[in-house]
Amino acid sequence: MEPSGDFREVFIELREKYEKACLLIEEESKSDPENAPYRSKYAASKILTEMKSKLVNILDDINAENSDYVTVKAMLGIVWLLLGTVSLDTEELSTGEEQLMKCVECLSDDALRPEYIISQITALNQLGLLWSQRDQPKKSQEFLEQAETLYKTYSKEINLPATDAPSIFKATVPETYSSGPGTSLEKTHTLTLYYLAQIYGALSDNRKSAIYCHTTLKRQLETKDFDPIDWALNAATLSQYLMEKVGFKEARHHLAAASFILDQYEGEIGHMNCNEEELAARGERLAHRRADVTRCWAKYGLLLLSNSKERLMEQGETTKQSEEVEQINENGDVLFAFSSLEVNSYEDQITDKYILTFDDARKVFLKTQEWLNEAKQYYTLDSHASDYVQIVQDHSQLFSHLAFFEDDEERQSRMHKRRVDLLESVLQQLNPQYYMLVCRQLWYELALTYSDILDIKLERLQASDSRPTPHALRKINHLASSSIANFTHFLDSLKDPSTKEFPDTISEDLERPALNAHCHIGRLYSKLVTPDKKVNRENIKKSIDAYQFIVDYCEKHESGRQKMSVELGVCQEMVQLLPLKLEKLTQDVK
Repeated sequence: MEPSGDFREVFIELREKYEKACLLIEEESKSDPENAPYRSKYAASKILTEMKSKLVNILDDINAENSDYVTVKAMLGIVWLLLGTVSLDTEELSTGEEQLMKCVECLSDDALRPEYIISQITALNQLGLLWSQRDQPKKSQEFLEQAETLYKTYSKEINLPATDAPSIFKATVPETYSSGPGTSLEKTHTLTLYYLAQIYGALSDNRKSAIYCHTTLKRQLETKDFDPIDWALNAATLSQYLMEKVGFKEARHHLAAASFILDQYEGEIGHMNCNEEELAARGERLAHRRADVTRCWAKYGLLLLSNSKERLMEQGETTKQSEEVEQINENGDVLFAFSSLEVNSYEDQITDKYILTFDDARKVFLKTQEWLNEAKQYYTLDSHASDYVQIVQDHSQLFSHLAFFEDDEERQSRMHKRRVDLLESVLQQLNPQYYMLVCRQLWYELALTYSDILDIKLERLQASDSRPTPHALRKINHLASSSIANFTHFLDSLKDPSTKEFPDTISEDLERPALNAHCHIGRLYSKLVTPDKKVNRENIKKSIDAYQFIVDYCEKHESGRQKMSVELGVCQEMVQLLPLKLEKLTQDVK
């Protein structure tokens, strides 16, 4: 509606001030000096404050029947909103909260008007974001759900095109201006959903968080309003939740969509109008995030093998996949799918069904290994050591999962040997002084891997009627000694650097691994084969010491008893039995 003659000149002045304030907020603020980072926004706030005073005075002079009343009130709501946004940007949080609430209060008596709705929802979004930053997710949730309800009610009851801020001020504002109420209602609602996804995550309601995250991604696709890199990363991240809930079909679909969008973006980069430096930056960002999405694909393959293994070990267990998906799709909607994307070729790379045979496991293994090797091209040991080590550990676990599906014991051993080669290779290149946490993980996993190979060899010997060869016995001793050595490296790393003493109380995150390492060491010393009775006695003593450590620690620490509830009884039994064996050996020596 055009303003009446009484206010035409005033509205022209307000429009000019609005355009100037937007220019200061969106453009000129980018060039503010470091010693005055908020100069332009402070200038915008001054202009907006003048506008607010003028609009309040106008509203005092007219009533609701005046033809300009709705426009003036809409302008005032926008000004309050912009003032609040600027205050938040300049770290004046309490002032910003007050101004945003003024916006909501100003427009709340007729919130569903097309002229008011965008400002209302944007203000509620900003309040939700503010309380989230204050680490009060429940308060944030209240504002965001209020914004969501407003949008749903408006869409159902009004369903008219909403009027954005530039249209209300009859202003010319470049489309690149993205903040404030100058955005469309649909884009504003998408932000509401995005914030709700984060808030439900913070409230540990992962199911709702996943639903809102997917809905946000789907709306961004439909409106073609998204950053391809961010979109792909968010889709791949969501896949991690879906696969953990055993929704492999949904997880694979999101990974396929992420790869599709990245490939599409790669094809567009070459046609972008930008200089070489910008092009290189875009290429680097793409390479980085493609490596991240590739790692998510690898996690998918690893979890599929791992869950398939657990499922086969627990015969008769009802599959959880359909139950979980049914729970997620509680409204009967076809959720977690992007129907607008052609992603079949990406999905066909790997199955979404549980693995039952070695041949099927091998297919998953080979594809997952390909993804891990691809990720290592970006995450190298020189440039991203921690990430590189994690990829190597994933590769090790991949061989471990494949070994489960292999019936031939010799081939199982070779798979575990590949794990040893991978882990030892990277460990040799790391300095424990700088990468102690990583080295601890590698020592521990190496120790377990050597122990796994040892168990395979021992089973073969026990199943054979023939006498073990000297070579076989040397192999047994080598595997047991290598496992002990790595467990010992791990335990030594927990000692006080100055006193070389083991701590009286082990930190909570290391308590179970440390006690379990002692348990393994106690068992491994008993597996060493030697004709020398004196050496045999020493090995038994070391075995007793390892078991005794666990028993003594658990007597002093309830946390230890809880973490070792299964193993503690065996350790107590060994502490009773092994001294008898030691005494018999001693008598034999005499």
